[in-house]
Amino acid sequence: MLEIIFTIILVGYFIQTVIFIVGTNKKFDKIPNEKLPSATVIVAARNEEENILRTLKSLAKLEYPENKLEIILVDDQSTDATGRIMDDFIKDKPHFKKITTHKDDLKLIGKMRALAYGVKEAKGEIILTTDADCEVKPTWAQTICSYYQDDIALVTGFTTQVADNWFGGMQALDFIYLLTAGAGTVNIGKPISCIGNNMSYRKSAYDEVGGYEALPFSVTEDFTLMNAIYNLKKYKVIFPLDRDALVTSLPCKNLKSLIRQKKRWGVGGLGVPFRGFVIMFWGFLANLLVLLTPVFFSMNWLYLITFKIAMDFFLLYPVHKKLGIEKNLKYFFHHQIYYLIYVVILPFIVLPNKKVVWKGRTY
Repeated sequence: MLEIIFTIILVGYFIQTVIFIVGTNKKFDKIPNEKLPSATVIVAARNEEENILRTLKSLAKLEYPENKLEIILVDDQSTDATGRIMDDFIKDKPHFKKITTHKDDLKLIGKMRALAYGVKEAKGEIILTTDADCEVKPTWAQTICSYYQDDIALVTGFTTQVADNWFGGMQALDFIYLLTAGAGTVNIGKPISCIGNNMSYRKSAYDEVGGYEALPFSVTEDFTLMNAIYNLKKYKVIFPLDRDALVTSLPCKNLKSLIRQKKRWGVGGLGVPFRGFVIMFWGFLANLLVLLTPVFFSMNWLYLITFKIAMDFFLLYPVHKKLGIEKNLKYFFHHQIYYLIYVVILPFIVLPNKKVVWKGRTY
């Protein structure tokens, strides 16, 4: 009986995997470089003295039509050397600008406040955001902005992570897995997720939804904004698979920070539409049944588990190949164990206590 239930669950898992693959591979038209809109890159940073220089160096190499790109750095009340490092780096770079948030400004909190400060100062038609632990390709901004046909209001892209060892490698694969699910659903018109360290939107669409000031607070502010723009029902939201727009972030250094990251995403995920819960629940069931293998082992059960693992590989392989990071697939089985465990235990971490610790602040 359990094998029949497992089979039914895997059929559903297979169907949603196919949906992710089909949606992710959707192609989108581009505009030529001479028609690229003006753009503003915004980086919100808090206590990132160890990482910010890596990000700044990559931003300084961005290729974009002359006088059409500005970069705004938002120091979100850092208590370390982040602000000084910014100042030193941009002193001879006129297209960079630094601003600082204020402690007495209570209309917004956290990263939403920092981003709102940046957008308010932005002059570009398109806002691009990345994080202070990320490295962007020189082609990143022009590639993302090339997708802005007249009916497009938001374009988000893929992010991987530095994969120097198994701990970082499993996180890198997990980023791609989750973002493939996000891209697949976004591109069929049913968005469930995106990522703020590789995101962009029309400033006019941001203003139309009232900006972050008009949105409910969320620790996943990226999806909150995307959902608000999508719900206008006036524009398209897209998630192209394009290696020239790939961003690389740093993995969590230890288990404690990784658990906090997953909890933050889990708490933020509680705000997804119903279809998001269906996808999460289906993944939970499939992985739970894999964990039950030692209890209900049989050859048929083993065949079903092999099928589930094969589905995950055939989802990840073509995406990694198109992004040019297929070398990371050597950590596939590390990811499978990691994915198996956290998907099953995450609900039990998130649901009893929704408190989130992030950048030295508690929400």
